[in-house]
Amino acid sequence: MGRIEDKFAMLATDNAPGQEGRQKAADLGPLLRGGPIEGRPVDFSHGDVNAFEPTPGAFDAFVAGVETGADQAYTEYRGKKNIRDHLAAKLADFTGAPVSSDNGLIITPGTQGALFLAIASSVSAGDKVAIVQPDYFANRKLVQFFGAEIVPVKLNYLAATEHAGLDLGQLEDAFKAGAKVFVFSNPNNPAGVIYSDSEINDIARLAQAYDATVIVDQLYSRLLYQGSHYTHLRANPHAPENVITIIGPSKTESLSGYRVGVAFGSAALIDRMEKLQAIVSLRAGGYSQSVLRTWFAEPAGWMQERIALHQAIRDALLARLRAVDGLDARTPQAGSYLFPRLPELAVPTQTFVTILRHQAGVIVTPGAEFGPHSTDSIRFNFSQDREAAVHAIERTCALIERYRK
Repeated sequence: MGRIEDKFAMLATDNAPGQEGRQKAADLGPLLRGGPIEGRPVDFSHGDVNAFEPTPGAFDAFVAGVETGADQAYTEYRGKKNIRDHLAAKLADFTGAPVSSDNGLIITPGTQGALFLAIASSVSAGDKVAIVQPDYFANRKLVQFFGAEIVPVKLNYLAATEHAGLDLGQLEDAFKAGAKVFVFSNPNNPAGVIYSDSEINDIARLAQAYDATVIVDQLYSRLLYQGSHYTHLRANPHAPENVITIIGPSKTESLSGYRVGVAFGSAALIDRMEKLQAIVSLRAGGYSQSVLRTWFAEPAGWMQERIALHQAIRDALLARLRAVDGLDARTPQAGSYLFPRLPELAVPTQTFVTILRHQAGVIVTPGAEFGPHSTDSIRFNFSQDREAAVHAIERTCALIERYRK
């Protein structure tokens, strides 16, 4: 990929959350079957912060930051020191391993910013990088943008029950082939599965044995459903030295509009990330950093209620989807995503996604965004108004039947 146009074409953002308004109306013509199905439009490409409002006190903390003025506006590039101190203590308690606020943590413009900085600080042109498929779409796109080579590692999430389904043999083969970086999300985006204790132990052991850097996106690690158990890679005794953990309050806590995230781990990599952030964005928004004082400090019972409400929506939507013959969906253990594999349709999945938006007012993300093995899947973010989400899923199921091959 030599030409700059090719590099940016590969970053295609047509199906990214919030981008649907820029999509051109497809000439569906004779492909259409029947007419529109009326109902309240629902955008499942991202969560609805009107349905799930930000954590209590977040706006007040933001206002306090604004009132502080220049001292809050112009922080260190890696973030305001007393906020980093607060976060280091909370994150150490949450993950079960120490976090250095001085050398091992950086506040970034969202977790997306953290992911960019972490990969850019670990990957050079020509490197080999192990990437899970399916997994968060930016992992693949960033690695390719930086001129590195993807070594795919399959996640057999539909076939697994006790585990996430990572093909550990493929992961070791990737390391043997020269991959020095492994990037994955846990819980997995889009499938919502959690890596088991044994999988995390094997990832840590392999990464240490092959001296690999591991970047783990733990964005949904607080939104765990009943019966789920989570293992933090960084707390594993076999974890390699170069581990970067990424987490933030944008999803579970509905603070996405403030654009703040956190990365923590290897001091050497955090130092690189700060140097890069200094020329990319200078710092995370100074006033927005203030809302992080409310993170991990929510009122008693608030998180439990939020989890229970999401689990109820998850179960209601799964019940309707599983009534569709031939549709396969694993129950998410965490997060707010459903990733069903569709039955065989008379149109390609990407075309069905367009039809769904055109005829039913339902926006979803095509599975191809998350890996080449997922072209027959679609992703729903079910962090929505429950009634609207249920009706939208019912319209989706009706169109699956209408366009069944």
